[in-house]
Amino acid sequence: MKITKAEFIKSSKEIKDLPPGNKPEYAFIGRSNVGKSSLINMLTGRKNLAKTSSTPGKTQLINHFLINGKWYLTDLPGYGYAKTSKANRAGFQRMIRSYLKERNNLINTFVLVDARLKPQKIDLEFMQWLGRNRIPFSIVFTKADKLSSNQLAKQIKAYQTEILHQWVSMPPYFVSSSVSGLGRKAIMDYIEHLNAQLSTHFTEEKN
Repeated sequence: MKITKAEFIKSSKEIKDLPPGNKPEYAFIGRSNVGKSSLINMLTGRKNLAKTSSTPGKTQLINHFLINGKWYLTDLPGYGYAKTSKANRAGFQRMIRSYLKERNNLINTFVLVDARLKPQKIDLEFMQWLGRNRIPFSIVFTKADKLSSNQLAKQIKAYQTEILHQWVSMPPYFVSSSVSGLGRKAIMDYIEHLNAQLSTHFTEEKN
């Protein structure tokens, strides 16, 4: 997929403020500091489309970007650690879960996990929640450039082992690096494939 246009639409604090749900939508989420904004910028080929920060928990709103005028890419707040109050963190989690359960045009949720780390309980529990609520998701292993091919294979195998304790098959997964661009084509092709299947189900916005 060639991205010719990527534009920021709006940031939303509440579900009622989201843009109209008349286009396919793909959400990106992960633990704070997993490299989500960097991945979004790499995928879209726009260096500063999503704001990156060295401070975990920087994204605190639901950010919508319109890609090629045809589909939404959504940057969700990270779950887990955030440099804010416990009450605010709880509010983020309610907002995220309401969005994931109620956004009818959400086609797939890309769950980002740091390829360098062993399977994290918080990631596995979040995936289990998605599964229980029948929310389609894929896994994106980020920061793969930090590992050798053997180390990466072992990390993915560890996740497969954990996930297959819960499900009969592994969800779709991708390996990425925002530094090298690894995974961009595979993720974009996957989105393009899903969009092609769904094209008749969405009506374009009327000007």
